[in-house]
Amino acid sequence: TGNWLLFLSIILVMHVAHGCPEKCLCYPVSKTADCKNRGLTEIPTHLPPEIQILQLQNNRIWKINQNSFTGIPLLKILDLSNNSISSLAPGAFQKLKYLQVLNLTRNLIHYIENKTFSFLPHLKELDLSSNSIIRLPETLGNSTGNITLLSVKHNKLQKMDRVLLESLPNLKVVLFKDNPWQCNCNVFGLKLWLESFLYRGGISDGIICSAPGIRKGKDLLKVPYELFGACPLRAAHAHAASAHHHGLEHRGALKHVHHSEHGEGSRSGCEPKPKPRPVSLRHAIATVVITGVVCGIVCLMMLAAAVYGCAYAAITAKYHREHLAPARQHGTPEEKEPFDRSLA
Repeated sequence: TGNWLLFLSIILVMHVAHGCPEKCLCYPVSKTADCKNRGLTEIPTHLPPEIQILQLQNNRIWKINQNSFTGIPLLKILDLSNNSISSLAPGAFQKLKYLQVLNLTRNLIHYIENKTFSFLPHLKELDLSSNSIIRLPETLGNSTGNITLLSVKHNKLQKMDRVLLESLPNLKVVLFKDNPWQCNCNVFGLKLWLESFLYRGGISDGIICSAPGIRKGKDLLKVPYELFGACPLRAAHAHAASAHHHGLEHRGALKHVHHSEHGEGSRSGCEPKPKPRPVSLRHAIATVVITGVVCGIVCLMMLAAAVYGCAYAAITAKYHREHLAPARQHGTPEEKEPFDRSLA
């Protein structure tokens, strides 16, 4: 009993000395503050300023203010998973310049402000999975270009701007699973980016279409480029850049997209035109027919030349047999005369 009392006294003294909140456990050696499963409704105050790991998962925290982390500027890992956070104030994490891992999974977030994650130059892992996010801002990657892992799975995203992903040049892993992706023109740029990302060795769980109905359940990467023929001109330019990067792999599709864009520049719908495939089919059939006719004519000409050559060879051979052979056997009058004179 005496040993237990001594141990509890030491822990209590350590908590008081380092200013650890009442509902948390602080470990100076590992620089960790364990505040998980405490029923907290807000970020605890008076945390030791030297902590680098803060565990706040499995609480009831519902809001994060701009000053929530002012007193712990050295924080590197922040776990806020499984809480009730519905809103994030712009710049809520701006004081955490050394933050490397931010876990916001299993919350109630439905919208991300433009500057929510600004000023986090060392952030490497951002997990936003299992929320209700409907849109991510294009500025998500501003000042957070070192992110290597981004997870947005299990949300309500229907599209994602290619500009956002291109602002994360160090991205190695991106998870898109279980979102209601609309596989129309809105994800055309995302398709091109994902192809380039995987080509460079990136890791992704892929994008499965939820709509329109004809593409439901299909992998976005397997949706043909021709189905985006009526997309806005900006998509066509993006397609051109991607085709240049990959070589000649999609040249035919690229020509089709540019043709559609210049002819239908004012078209507002994102679905393909009703008759692109029949026109291409007629052109293909006409090309095959013309090619067949030309090949047939060439073959007939070659056959005629062969017959003529054989006939000529046969006539020449017959002439040699009938006229030249007897002459060689009996000799000509001029050849016989010297022989007759010698006999005389």
